[in-house]
Amino acid sequence: MPSSASYLAATFALLSLHAANAAPGDKVYQSDFLSKEEALESIELPDGYHLELLLSEPLVEEPVMTAWDGNGAMYVVQMRTYMQDIDASGEKEPTSIITRHVDTNGDGTYDKHSIFAKDLKLPRFVLPLDDRVIVGITDTLDLWTYRDSNGDGVSDEVEKIYEGGRRGGNMEHQPSGLTWALDNWMYLTYEAKRYRFTDGKFVVQDIPRGSGQWGLTQDDWGRLYYSDAGGEKPAITFQQPIVYGALNLSGQEESGFRDVFPIAEVPDVQAGLRRVGPNGGLNGFTGTAGQSIFRGDRLPEDLRGDLLIPEPVGRMIRRAKVDRSQAKTVLRNATPGTEFIRTRDVNFRPVWTATTPGGQLAIVDMHRGIIQQGHWTRRGSYLREVIQKWKLDKNIGKGRIYRLVHKDFKAGPQPRMLDEKTSELLAHLSHPNGWWRDTAQRLIILREDRESVVPQLQEMARKDPSELGRLHALWTLEGIGNLEAALVIEALNDSDSIVRTSAIRMAEPFMATNDPQVIAAFESGLPEDPEMLVQLINSISASGTTAPEWLSLSKLIEEKFGDVEVIREVLRLREEVTRDARLAMERQQEGAQFAESMQRGEAIYRQLCFSCHGEDGHGTPIPGRAGAKLAPSFTGSPRVLGTGDSAVLVLLNGLTGPIDGKTYEGLMVPMANNDDQWIADAVTYLRNSFDNEASMVSPERVAELRKQHAKRSEAWTVEELAELEPEELAFNKNWKLSASHNEKELKLAFDGDDRSRYTTGKRMSPGMWVQIEFPKTTRISGITLDTTQSKGDFPRGYQIQISDNGKTWSDPIAEGAGSADLEISFVPVEARFLRITQTGNDRLYWSIHEMTLLGKAL
Repeated sequence: MPSSASYLAATFALLSLHAANAAPGDKVYQSDFLSKEEALESIELPDGYHLELLLSEPLVEEPVMTAWDGNGAMYVVQMRTYMQDIDASGEKEPTSIITRHVDTNGDGTYDKHSIFAKDLKLPRFVLPLDDRVIVGITDTLDLWTYRDSNGDGVSDEVEKIYEGGRRGGNMEHQPSGLTWALDNWMYLTYEAKRYRFTDGKFVVQDIPRGSGQWGLTQDDWGRLYYSDAGGEKPAITFQQPIVYGALNLSGQEESGFRDVFPIAEVPDVQAGLRRVGPNGGLNGFTGTAGQSIFRGDRLPEDLRGDLLIPEPVGRMIRRAKVDRSQAKTVLRNATPGTEFIRTRDVNFRPVWTATTPGGQLAIVDMHRGIIQQGHWTRRGSYLREVIQKWKLDKNIGKGRIYRLVHKDFKAGPQPRMLDEKTSELLAHLSHPNGWWRDTAQRLIILREDRESVVPQLQEMARKDPSELGRLHALWTLEGIGNLEAALVIEALNDSDSIVRTSAIRMAEPFMATNDPQVIAAFESGLPEDPEMLVQLINSISASGTTAPEWLSLSKLIEEKFGDVEVIREVLRLREEVTRDARLAMERQQEGAQFAESMQRGEAIYRQLCFSCHGEDGHGTPIPGRAGAKLAPSFTGSPRVLGTGDSAVLVLLNGLTGPIDGKTYEGLMVPMANNDDQWIADAVTYLRNSFDNEASMVSPERVAELRKQHAKRSEAWTVEELAELEPEELAFNKNWKLSASHNEKELKLAFDGDDRSRYTTGKRMSPGMWVQIEFPKTTRISGITLDTTQSKGDFPRGYQIQISDNGKTWSDPIAEGAGSADLEISFVPVEARFLRITQTGNDRLYWSIHEMTLLGKAL
């Protein structure tokens, strides 16, 4: 592989040649900042389409997402401290804002602007409710509502509605995209949780899996589409609602779907050389963000239902057809060999798309030079060289929000839902623009007089001419809490699959209570609709029912359709969820502290680590490169096992260079801004998953290592970690062993036979000790006391001390409670004498079957 310097030289030479040979009229933009007119002109679009500039700097600077309230006011999230230089200086200063923009006369132009919320630390999402909006910010899982009580466009009432606690982690790896989905639950990326308002109360529920990175969208069926930029996956877990588990199927993308066709010839790719194409630009998805299913009604009909995938590194937006057949979705490029939207302008950074109230498409262009966060632009990185060469760090503080329009369509009218009566909102549940349907459903559920429209909703669910109107009427009733079993049974026989399948989801509470009416509805046999069959399996399992009628129905589906790909994979996923629950119970039996740490660690792994290291911990394969992985396997890794110190240090400072003789494309970035418990949980999970088995890592040990290496800023190499990782000190006959009780048997603790043992010969009491005198000063960093063959004989408490002369002893360098397989680690110390003192009381003897010391002879 060539060096980055030689590669860059070749790349820039290629680009110079490309520019020199450009045909007359071609524009080859470099890093110079274009005017708003030039930037707009540079964007390639299909025939009939064009972009309108809605907002730009100085009104919006560093915009990352947008959303609209029921009256069409647009809220724009602005990360104003994001990468203001190549080192991310001051990035987490709380000076970001959310702005509010109003079209006062309905002409399509936002003419009234205000700073709705300020002094925020990198806000991540805004979700309008009624006259409130939910806001989330970086480094916390807390949720707040902001409200403007006097109509001046500035929030003056702030309420914390959920105490989620500190999040931490790299800012690119934190929740975003809070979405009120069809099922009336709110979902967001990463977190294995969902949220809901039930009778005005905020409810939180765990779900099997979190997913995604930046952005989230849903289709008309309520299936959520996530993306994973770090794993180079433009769309994931869209086959079924994620509440049933993260289902991905083989072949869910057409062959070559991840190949991209940008015209920007800039090699500023986080993944390095393997992601640079022949023209010097991006060759495959890597930075996907802010995707959306277009559900509007004021663009050509063939765009409706397509998935729009922004790729800010490629300066382009992919349009994907969503082909659904036999309960399986396959994505394909709607514009083969090219992209729906693309430009050579190096500052075009589309990071968000959304269907507008007017039925068109909004595109948020962060419009800047650097798009990757500072962890990936560190000194010595490939990306830093490119940024400096192209002067990308000079383009900051800009922003563009565009509206995609078509020559044959005009925007729809501006909504006034916040001013309408609840009864008037019903008409919008069948609106051809999905934004109107979603917003009306949400507003009705949040209204205090929601019960007043129940009869009309019931009538609409039965007779509305639009299947989408019937669908939203049913889900609105579910959200209000007035969905009756009889209406669900009627919906099971609806003429449209989308309604029938949702009716099965809505039947889950009735399954849980073994409602005889709902059971009877399925007595005639299995439905023929594949969508209903898949949903039936998921709903029976999710309901938790134990009724034999439901369990036998699930078994029948398995017997008749178990060889069908989607059914087979859904059943496999259900077994995986069951296995995970059983594993959690087994961990609980090993100790509440261990179980809780493993649970938290697993959540961290599934949020952050799996995209590079894989679901199985063996490394994510790189498409198109046989045997190549984004990151190394954790199974049996010496950096994961041993004392665990190496894994902690990697999380604190990152890891660079070859690993066990192999070079990996993924870059392990520091996670030091997470707290000690977070890091301890992550490492404990790695040490006890993927066929690994090792001791817990404590937050106290993390704190010790953090303090010990506080001055280090660069990433570790495996060679440096190996030097720090202690080795097992082989027993030396020149060690002098002594003990407060039964000294002559202490040698049995070092004989390599775990059937023999040292024992005090007397019941445990405080002050009993064993001691080792080394022939010369020795570095020690850990001790293992194994009593698993006599599980009750472990020390009830312990403290470790050292001495240079055997007379003057240090304060305890480690102390705590004992266990049958006690592993004690501490900051390496140098000493001639080591003493372990038993500090508890018990009627049993203190025994040691085997003692192992970790360290290095000096």
